[in-house]
Amino acid sequence: MFTRLSLRNSCSAAAIALTCVAVPAEARVTRIVIDATVSPAFTGQSFGTAGQYETLAGRAFGELDPNDPRNSIITDINLAPRNASGRVEYTATFLLVKPIDMSRSSHLLWEDVPNRGGRITIATLDRNNGDIGLSAGWQADNSGATVQTPAPNNTNDYAIVPVAINPDGSPVTGRVIGRIQNVSGVSSQPIIVYTQPMPYRPLTLDTTQATLTTRASETIDGSVIGAQTTIPSTEWAWASCNAANPFPGTPSSTQLCLRNGFDSSVLYQLEFTARDPYVLGIGFAAFRDMGSFFKNATQDDVGTANPVASGIAWVIGRGASQSGNFLRSLTHLGFTQDEAGRKVYDAIWPTIAGGRLPLNVRFGLPDAAARLYDPARETPTWWVDWPDPLRAQGPAGILDRCTASNTCPKVVETFGSTEFWYLKIGTSLAGVLGDADIPLTRNIRRYYIPSTTHGGGGGGFSQTPPAVPSGSGTNWGLCTFPGNPVPHTETRNAITNALRAWVISGTPPPPSRYPTVAGGNLVAPTKAAMGFPTLPQVLASVYPNAPDNFESPVIEYDFGPLFNTVDESGIISITPPTILSYAKMVVPRVDADGNELGGVPVVLRDAPLGTYLGWNVTSTGFRKGQICSFTGGMIPFATTMAQRLANGDPRPSLQERYGDHAGYVAAVTAAADNAMAQGFLLAADRATLIAAAQASNVLQ
Repeated sequence: MFTRLSLRNSCSAAAIALTCVAVPAEARVTRIVIDATVSPAFTGQSFGTAGQYETLAGRAFGELDPNDPRNSIITDINLAPRNASGRVEYTATFLLVKPIDMSRSSHLLWEDVPNRGGRITIATLDRNNGDIGLSAGWQADNSGATVQTPAPNNTNDYAIVPVAINPDGSPVTGRVIGRIQNVSGVSSQPIIVYTQPMPYRPLTLDTTQATLTTRASETIDGSVIGAQTTIPSTEWAWASCNAANPFPGTPSSTQLCLRNGFDSSVLYQLEFTARDPYVLGIGFAAFRDMGSFFKNATQDDVGTANPVASGIAWVIGRGASQSGNFLRSLTHLGFTQDEAGRKVYDAIWPTIAGGRLPLNVRFGLPDAAARLYDPARETPTWWVDWPDPLRAQGPAGILDRCTASNTCPKVVETFGSTEFWYLKIGTSLAGVLGDADIPLTRNIRRYYIPSTTHGGGGGGFSQTPPAVPSGSGTNWGLCTFPGNPVPHTETRNAITNALRAWVISGTPPPPSRYPTVAGGNLVAPTKAAMGFPTLPQVLASVYPNAPDNFESPVIEYDFGPLFNTVDESGIISITPPTILSYAKMVVPRVDADGNELGGVPVVLRDAPLGTYLGWNVTSTGFRKGQICSFTGGMIPFATTMAQRLANGDPRPSLQERYGDHAGYVAAVTAAADNAMAQGFLLAADRATLIAAAQASNVLQ
């Protein structure tokens, strides 16, 4: 077994034989620059046996062989400019977080995937474990949080990749769709992709070459579209404007100005010809190459030392939401193997990620969030070979390429309720027909964290429910129910340690825990199938039939003949895409309180203060009455039996459940003991949760 002593004293140890071989001067990371060092970091704190840490912010300069089969899968790499050696160049930023004395480290590197450019610093738990963190830039659309800022002042992580250019030197163009909702007034508006500005610019500011329409309404699945009106090209402009600078305003390639201002009661849909697509798929290669460099290289091609040379034995890729989808796509497209043929990742951990990321697409929009017309859930979204009869596709799976190259990592995936209701993960478990459980291999663990919102809530124990949230993303609108507080934090802490042990020592983690069709806990998204109780709070809301068929579905689109749906790669030529069919969706069954069954034990869910929803209802704006963009909710229990009977609430009150405050603390203690016994709660977190319950206002 690998030990710290063997790494310090012997480069012949079998477990690290590859790490002591210098990388030849071939296409991959060829140079690194450290722009800023903080040593010691974290105010000089000492962590576990690793001691003090330091942070190194820098840039990796790489080049790719466009003819290598591991790179040629990148869309438009054949149209990227090349250097004198015939390679395609890129730059990516990074933050390396490491013990000052690497001999005291665990020798495990977490390569974290930044979400929309957000730089990641490994958590206290990881530092106490002696781990190393690498926040590795990959997103290259140069917009919003991925805007390329000069070193050493950059605080986000991103990649810089070339723009595709036609062989004759003319710009590459293509049709792009943008949408604006819930805005009003005479001020100009940018096109927002979920939360970030549209990264592409129009070929021309001539509005006759674009189409701007309004929609009075649309269903979440696009099956019913309300009245549509085309705004004449003379009534809008590519411009910045306001009351002091009215229409037609000042020409701008990033803003829309309407002569009569925007109307919040309608949705605006713009179709235009864009130019200069980034070769975004290079982001997969850049991420792969940084992981390989820090694991395997002793120095770069100009002699700059690898700061963790011969110090990394294991690499785990980790990412949440958009970043988890990135890892799923990276694996599917074969970027688990570097150009030298080596396996890069010992494990990956995609969390709260329902599909793959449409990054390897001309004019790709990696900030998109699986909403209407977004490519994001093209099959396979499952790990092992399984067919998609809706597209008449034979068996395929995310692990196909790494299986062929013998570079598959171990996989842990974690997710919650909102990933079913809005982010469409149901097909990953039960296929597009929703009628059978797709099997997992022995090197995959799946942990479902029941009754939780996207990423988990803030935790704690309180009779005062959280505030009512807005739907996730810019300009969605306010939800109806209070936010869902059930956390992921403590569960993730336990899984972190279990995954580390699986990778480092081969100790198997707890068995997978998730709802299944065969087990009766994965069912159609209807009130009857779920066993969801009749609650007066839901009946009084703006969507009285919720949650009947409230789930956002996987839509089978036709993006045109140049788009590869299996690889979610290529060129989209039908904009907006044609809707072909819909997958049959599934969700977890619930208990009499409306809380979900079939997942891992979670203390607040198992000692509940209400019904915890993976969905919520939009209460205002264009989306009123629809599911509130991947945002969960909570319907609190009444305090007394008299209160619940007066409201017609069938759920037992807090007093009926727990009696008094001491009874609630006892329930939390029992739930915590159960979670820890099953391997889903650390001892330190158990003590913290019980203390929080004791200090809470529940039945005080």
